[in-house]
Amino acid sequence: MLYLEVRIMNKKTTRKRVLIKVQDLAKHYTMGSVVTKALKGISFEIYEGEFVGIMGPSGSGKSTALHQLGLLDYPTTGEIIIDGVNVNRLSEIDRSYFRLNKIGYVFQQYRNIPELTALENVYLPLRMLGKPRTYYLKEAKSLLEKVGLEGRLSHHPYELSGGEQQRVAMARALVHKPAILFADEPTANLDTDSGKVILELLKHFNKHFRQTIVMVSHEPEQIKYFDRVIRIRDGLLEKDTNIKFNKRDKL
Repeated sequence: MLYLEVRIMNKKTTRKRVLIKVQDLAKHYTMGSVVTKALKGISFEIYEGEFVGIMGPSGSGKSTALHQLGLLDYPTTGEIIIDGVNVNRLSEIDRSYFRLNKIGYVFQQYRNIPELTALENVYLPLRMLGKPRTYYLKEAKSLLEKVGLEGRLSHHPYELSGGEQQRVAMARALVHKPAILFADEPTANLDTDSGKVILELLKHFNKHFRQTIVMVSHEPEQIKYFDRVIRIRDGLLEKDTNIKFNKRDKL
């Protein structure tokens, strides 16, 4: 294997700003008399500029955790503080506005609007934020160029391959310059080559634009893209590991 997992303990390292703080997060689902504890009280922090992988076996609670962090669901108990804001205390309207301004999403399903072109899909968040037409057109075109789709601006989703559709979804998720990008197994529906393109693009945005990314994955070979891996098993935090790569080292 071409990577080595190590815990970084250098006290001289400059402390990064905490962007997400999770404290005793729990999520229970009730169906009749049956209570399923998807998360059982997990705590961790994510720093600005990190590319963090949330990993674990199927049913471990990793996607549930991502949905709580992305304000797509409400936790049963616990606190989530994002960019200094305790999001659990926000009203529904404020939560929606917070998501629109601070968060970007990339899902397994591309979720592009079929009636809109690639360009229209990408600039939609900026239109919703009330940005001027000249601005949102420029930003959307720029993002589509960055993900290699400058020749596909006027194409509809059904005219694009799966990998291209996911790149449109990524551009849409980043066009408003969110503080955090959440990605829920974004390569799950793609072939190996297309999936690699998506992962390389995510790493590019993380490295060159300091985009904070939190991504759910169950593929061990994707560890090499992450700065940290948070492992969840049976709703509990199993391990929180920093990743260091060295081709000369083997586990």
